[in-house]
Order: sequence, then structure tokens, then C-alpha cells
Amino acid sequence: MNKNILLSLSCCIAMTVQAQNSTALFRNAAQPMDARVNDLLHQLTLPEKVSLLGYRSQEVQRLGIPAYNWWNEALHGVARAGVATVFPQAIGMAATFNDDLLYQAATVISTEARAKYNLSTGKGNRLQYMGLTFWSPNINIFRDPRWGRGQETYGEDPFLTARMGRAFVKGLQGNDSRYLKTSACAKHFAVHSGPEKGRHTFNAVVDEKDLRETYLYAFKALVDAGVESVMCGYNRVNDQPCCTGNILLQDILRKEWKFKGHVVTDCGALDDIFLRHKVMPSGVEVAAAAIKAGVNLDCSNILQRDVMKAIEQKLLTEKEVDSALAGILRTQFKLGFFDAATANPYAGYGADSVANAAHAALARTMAQQSMVLLKNDNQLLPISKEKYPQIMVLGTNSASMDALLGNYHGVSNRAVSFLEGITNAVDAGTRVEYDLGSDYTDTTRFGGIWAAGNADITVAVIGLTPVYEGEEGDAFLAAQGGDKPDMSLPAAHIAFMKALRKSNKKPIIAVVTAGSAVDISAMEPYADAIILAWYPGEQGGNALADILFGRVSPAGRLPVTFYQSFADVPAYDNYAMKGRTYRYFNGKVQYPFGYGLSYTSFAYEWQKMPANIRTVKDSVTFSIKVKNTGSRDGDEVVQVYVEYPPVDRMPLKELKAYKRVHVKAGGEEMVQLSIPAAELQKWDLASRSWKLYPGNYTIFAGSNSADKKIVASVKAGGKK
Repeated sequence: MNKNILLSLSCCIAMTVQAQNSTALFRNAAQPMDARVNDLLHQLTLPEKVSLLGYRSQEVQRLGIPAYNWWNEALHGVARAGVATVFPQAIGMAATFNDDLLYQAATVISTEARAKYNLSTGKGNRLQYMGLTFWSPNINIFRDPRWGRGQETYGEDPFLTARMGRAFVKGLQGNDSRYLKTSACAKHFAVHSGPEKGRHTFNAVVDEKDLRETYLYAFKALVDAGVESVMCGYNRVNDQPCCTGNILLQDILRKEWKFKGHVVTDCGALDDIFLRHKVMPSGVEVAAAAIKAGVNLDCSNILQRDVMKAIEQKLLTEKEVDSALAGILRTQFKLGFFDAATANPYAGYGADSVANAAHAALARTMAQQSMVLLKNDNQLLPISKEKYPQIMVLGTNSASMDALLGNYHGVSNRAVSFLEGITNAVDAGTRVEYDLGSDYTDTTRFGGIWAAGNADITVAVIGLTPVYEGEEGDAFLAAQGGDKPDMSLPAAHIAFMKALRKSNKKPIIAVVTAGSAVDISAMEPYADAIILAWYPGEQGGNALADILFGRVSPAGRLPVTFYQSFADVPAYDNYAMKGRTYRYFNGKVQYPFGYGLSYTSFAYEWQKMPANIRTVKDSVTFSIKVKNTGSRDGDEVVQVYVEYPPVDRMPLKELKAYKRVHVKAGGEEMVQLSIPAAELQKWDLASRSWKLYPGNYTIFAGSNSADKKIVASVKAGGKK
């Protein structure tokens, strides 16, 4: 048979398959979702079904279904997929206390994701990290400052985490009534926040009160908001592995919360269950247990490898496999994978939707709003360009790309270092000089000290980068597998700041990069002003300059408590909340949760006082007049906290409302807020249910969790 005949036969077969597929019910967008899913399930053979249960989903050529890689990341921008807008690390975006802005950022991320997917698949490529199913956001609670991955979270507070997480999910998933723009994932379910070294074997022991009030709160909020996916964690919770445990995956997630999306394992989590947790003898038993518990997708190859064996050993049925597969097929239908591109509202995004000027401008705004002013002696900031025509820029991180990007990042073609941002902000008649200053280890030899003495003002950029704190394996210079051994800044940086101060009596501004709480006190005496910049993303340099030179007034707020040392918090592997976070820690701190200075000042006044509540269906509604009593325009973050009746194990206080508002100098703005009474409920261990405890509740508002500008008392009746 010659080549022409073979080619002709191949084309005929392909055309026949295409014609058959185009008329299949599962290809008919007019049919109900369940009917389409069921039709596709009936057309797939059992081996084909099993081949689709892993993150490297296999091609089903006879049905015209291409291969698909489910593993994609978008923590603060489309990650690991080439050029993309890089926003500040998640902890920095939380510091904005601006979920509306985070929604805009997530909308940009999903737009770029769709564009990159369209461009990649248009070339016939089906690449990892170029898909539409994103394993973000990380909504674990940053309960302990040692955890290297805390930078990926929205901080230590369940309420703030839930608000930020919902905004991010809605921006990722879009608002089309039929199609998901992308699929978001709430991770890591649950009670997962270190230690990194033991994450593959750790058993988190926690009672139901802390579980419900702290560790599950944000997950429930995201499920209620329609998050498409939930990722189960590596660890065990009260002896049950997260990815095979019926309490988490069945009793709570599916039955109680009515979650309708799909569950994906953390990568290699199923391997951990029999290889490291050693609670099951082999992958076959794990595969069966995972499917029965409600896992739909495996980020490894255990399900693809062992599900058939589990069926042969009668540990599993094909019907149970169908149930698991239906969950991920439903997600693919929602993404439009089986429909004509013309039917999808996101099919038109192209190269002009990726890393454009508008997206960079939003990244700059996000970075501006994230940075936290910690010190400003004698109102040194903002800098007068006329007063300081000679500027020295020093420090290990002043020109560092790592210090901008954080972990789980994309690649930016617009990245602006701190040095470049300062240089961009002044004219050619201003003298800007740069020196590295120090490295991360040498505590005796420094550069730029003499040069700083010749300048009018010095900006020193020091601190951590993601190779010193982060995920196990990624933070390769971290002494404890990604976690921090202490809160200290690098000793070389502290020594450098001390030497700089000793030789230089002119103003020094310290800029600290980090993704967590660090010990500022060790270098605080040597700086006149201190800005915490986090890992601020591609526009970090421009944003810093905007703050330094007064283009914007800083209003970032700390989403974590800055303790004085690790000695102030319980053992790292203790997951009880007693003594942790501002909600349960009553000791002295460096900076309280919600802290951040401004270039102006604000006064508060009740416009409408909170009223008593009778039942759990009521809401506490109130309004606050915020007046800018300073000479500069600026943002204020109004934070409202609740103190509870004196009942055992109540939090000391809790954030229950907030609003970021811009107020002109001398002007005032009205802030209207509401706290549903249901938000004041606490978990009752005796009845194993939520309860509104009767008694007096104190409501106060201020600029941080220790600031009581205005106070009111509300009585709750405790009725259902």
C-alpha cells in the first residue's frame, strides 16, 4: 500500500471520527450539563476513564479529546508560564486590606491565563502551566511566623483570609453565567501550615472548636462563594490523612457544605499515605480509599496506576470511578473544553491581553497599597527631591529580582527593581549612586559606607528573599527546609545597618523585604524610617518610589502579628490556637495585627451607633465618619473588632469588618459597615454546633487591632 493511499485512509478515519464526535450528545452545548457528562462517561472505556484521573490527563484520540495538564499556578499572577504580570506576593496583597483591588488583580490574572491558553493551544501545544485550572489561592491560616509558606497566604486572620480569598476566586472564575473563565482552587484542606520538614508525615491534632473557628472558616466561605476546586493536604488531621479522610472530605465538605466542585490532591499526597504516613499498605488501597472519600483528581500517578488493580481486587467499582471522573469532567465542561470556541466569551483574548501597560499599572497600585510604613521619625518621609539632590541606594536586595517576585511567580518583562524605581522617579539633575553594600553572610566587610556619607540621604534595601523562606525544596538556602529558625533578619544586614549608622549621621531609610514577620527591633535604632515592602511584584521599585517621594501616602497594614520572638508563641507543631495570633495572644508585640503608619492622621466618629441584636438572623449595622486631620490626602483602613462576652475560650478580639477609604486632606468620608449576627457565633463543643452566646459584645474601630478610636457596646439575645 503506497503512502498516498495510507494518507487518504488516515484522513478518512480522522474525518469520520470528527463527524461522529461533532454529533455526540456531549458535544452539544444546548444539552444540560449532567446529560453531557453522562453521555461522555458512557462513551469512555474503563481504561480511558482511569487515564483521565491524573493531572497529566491522557488523550482519548477516538473521541477527539486532547491531553490536558491540570497543574497550573496563579498565586499572584500566572506562574511558571512565561511572560505575565507579577503582582505582589499574596501576603502583600492581603496587606492592602482591599478585596475590591484584589478582585481586579485576579480578573487580570484570569484574562492573561485565558490569553496564554488560547495562544498555546492555537499552536497545538498542551503544556503544563498553560492551562486553565489554577491551584490558587492558598487560604491556610498563617498561625506561626516560622512557616516559610506563610508568604503565600492572606495572613493570620480567618475573616481577612475569607474576604480576600472570595475576591480572588471571583476574579479568577469570572462572572459569565455559563462558562468559568478559569477554575480556582482553595488549598490546602486542611489544618496545614507547617512545619515544612514534616509536612509529608505530620499529624495535626486539633479540637473541633479550633478546627471550625480558625482552620475551616475561610474554606467554608470559599465553598459558599462557588470555588470550583479544593485541594486536600499532605498531612493528617486527628489521624486521618487529608486525602482519604471521610470527616473532612465527606462529612464536612460534601455533606454539610454541599460542595459541588472537584477535589484534587496535593502533589504526591497519595504516595505519602502509604510510603510516609504508613497508614495503608500500598497504593492500591490508597487509590480505593481516595476515590471513596471523594477525591476526583490526583496530582501524581497513583490513581492512573492503581485504580484498575483496586477494581480487580473488588476494593472499588466502576460506578465509583464514574462518580470521581464526573467531577472533573464537569469542570472541563464549565471551562468550555468540549464546545466550539465561538461559544466561549473568553476565546478572543490574545497577546495584547498579556502583561500590557494597564495590567502593569494595576500591579503598581497593588504594590503601593501593600507597603507598610513602620517608622517615620521626625516625619522624614516623604522625601523632598529639592532637599535631597544626592541619593545613595544600598543593600543586598536593592537590585534583586528575587526580592520582587516571591515564590510561585511568573516572568515579567516590565520588572522594576527598587534601585530602578528610585532612579526613574528623579530627574537627570539628581545624583543617584548605587552599591550592593553587603551580602547575606559577611558581617564585617561592607560596601558603600563611605559613599553614603557623601550623599544627602540613603535608602538601604535589606531583608529576606524566597530562597531563605518558602516551600520545602524551593527555599534551598533555608536552614530548616523552608521554614525560618528565628525571626532575625540576616546578621550581615543588621551589621551593615549598624556600620552605616555609625559612619553616617545623615538620614537613613531602611526598606525591608520579607514574606513574614521579622525582627525589626534589631535594626530599628539605625534607621530614621522603615518601610516593609514584602515581595512587591514587578512594579515594586516604582511603588516604593511613589511612597518615598510622596506620590501616595502609605496605608498598608500588617496581616500578621509581629511578635518579639518565637519564644512568645507555642511549639511550632502544636496546632491549638491558644496563645497564637492577635486573636489569642495577649503579650507585648513589636507591631500589632493591622498596624501601619501614614503621612497624615485620621479621627473617627460614630455617625450611626451599633444596635442590639436579638437573633442570629439580625445584623449589627453602623456608620463611621472618618476625618483626615492632617495636611495630606491619604487612605485609611478602618478596622472594626469585636470583643466577646466572658465565656471560656473566646478570642480576645476579632476583626469582623474593614474598609479602605481615601480621604482628602481636611475632608471626611462616611463608612457604612455591617456585621451579621451569624458572624458572632462560636462553635459549642457540647452541642457540636454554632451558637450565638448571649451577653455584651464590645465593638471598637481604629487603625489597628490595638487602636480603640471609638467604642460601642452591643447586647445579643442568643436566640436562633
